[in-house]
Amino acid sequence: MNELVSEGLSARGFGDIRPAHGALAQHIGDRGSRITDLAQLAQVTKPTVVYLVNELGRLGYVERIPDPADGRAKLVRLTERGRRAQQAARELVAQIEEDWTRALGRQDFDSLRTLLERLHEALWPVSEDSTGA
Repeated sequence: MNELVSEGLSARGFGDIRPAHGALAQHIGDRGSRITDLAQLAQVTKPTVVYLVNELGRLGYVERIPDPADGRAKLVRLTERGRRAQQAARELVAQIEEDWTRALGRQDFDSLRTLLERLHEALWPVSEDSTGA
């Protein structure tokens, strides 16, 4: 799916976004996200997130802003260009899911999604620390 989204983004004028960028950017919240949270959600190291955020910043997709909850911390937030790319990616994912549903049928596609979600939960269980509980 990442490759298909990346190809689709390129066709929509976002050819400088690589799949690794998308794997991170999809987790950036509307009000911004901390590096540590992005690392956990994207399942990569903090140095990897910093590298990708630096690249996305250079390309004009994200910016760093002060965290209103902690004056010492910074949040990563999408720029207008980043929001347009994120919206395009969401539209592409919806189209891909429609295509796959047509190819497999609704029941099989729903089963595939359920099985993949179960596998993800088994491999990467959500801890109380990661939910903020």
